[in-house]
Amino acid sequence: MKPNREGPIVIAAGGTGGHLFPGQALAQELRRRGRAVALISDERVQHFAHLFPGANIHQVPSATPSRGGAFGLVKASPAIIAGIIRSALILGKIRPAAVIGFGGYPTLPPVIAALLRGLPTCVHEQNAVLGRVNRLVGSHVNVIASTFAAPKYVSASAARHLVVTGNPVRDAVAALAGAPYEAPSETGPINLLVFGGSQGARVMSDVVPGALAKLDAGLRARIRLVQQCRPEDMERVRAIYAEAGIAAELQSFFDDMPARIAASHLVIGRSGASTVSEITVIGRPSILVPLPHSIDNDQKANALSIEQAGAGFMTEQKDFSEDHLATVLAGLFAAPQRLTQAAEAALRQGRPDAVRALADLVEALGRGELATLLSRSPADRDADGISKFLLSEGGV
Repeated sequence: MKPNREGPIVIAAGGTGGHLFPGQALAQELRRRGRAVALISDERVQHFAHLFPGANIHQVPSATPSRGGAFGLVKASPAIIAGIIRSALILGKIRPAAVIGFGGYPTLPPVIAALLRGLPTCVHEQNAVLGRVNRLVGSHVNVIASTFAAPKYVSASAARHLVVTGNPVRDAVAALAGAPYEAPSETGPINLLVFGGSQGARVMSDVVPGALAKLDAGLRARIRLVQQCRPEDMERVRAIYAEAGIAAELQSFFDDMPARIAASHLVIGRSGASTVSEITVIGRPSILVPLPHSIDNDQKANALSIEQAGAGFMTEQKDFSEDHLATVLAGLFAAPQRLTQAAEAALRQGRPDAVRALADLVEALGRGELATLLSRSPADRDADGISKFLLSEGGV
């Protein structure tokens, strides 16, 4: 199938925020450039359609065979095959310029369909570990856009067409990029933000309230807490904070999370790719608790990258106890310069230009202009390299 260079850009994204948010960011940038956008995902897309205004949205069958070994793969195969067929029909109808997948098994059918149709195809990897789907198709797509220069499990053949763009963040995050940070004063309020991903995290409700209650009364009186809780945990958590005299705002979901991050002195949360990207673009220190037992420990790899950069502090869940957290918090609040240093380091890790770089890359892919860029050394295949390439004689 011959690609239509004036056609839409197809975004294939899974049904979780970690995959959808960078897809949303790319869609926003492409729409600003006047490009038509289509979204292909699984049945969960109906809950996230509002994130892609103006996009043509298509639902295809999918399944996750990652658990259950061979039996799981066999069980998932009919849905995946049906999704590939449905995706191929959709792509044939809309004739896109390029297809980009953001990982997760819901992206597998449309990405395979794009490869079978011979369309320009890209995948984006948000994490420090190449995901299962991206690992599967990485050697076959035209280009891998990556947040990290050397994600774990990238094969030698796939590395030859890897470009470092960073992880795109939504407009609401980009608008707060580099928001000024001022550590809490010796007697002033301490703005603490606690969340655990789009669905909240039970461990945060189990550990954080008890840890804060262990702080001395003077510290507790200064804390201004914002915490995301599951509905079933809300009253239990609220009661602990009330008894400890801690001012707390609790909700099951915050639709203004970027502003909450910017207003915080310290973030406590998981270390999914979107969380890490957003706190670094805004520039806030964090205590990160990777989700245990996640496939390939991608969250731990993300958190380690933040800790090694001096931008935050990783605590594995097995060590995330009330006593441990209380000790860490007391130490940080007693030495606010450590928070300032971590905020500055976080900002150095942020990539507010990632969405521009990724949009440039995808548009260049749709125009058939990637060969020159990919012939360059890996060190020249980053956001600056993409920009210079597009301004050079070999670019647009």
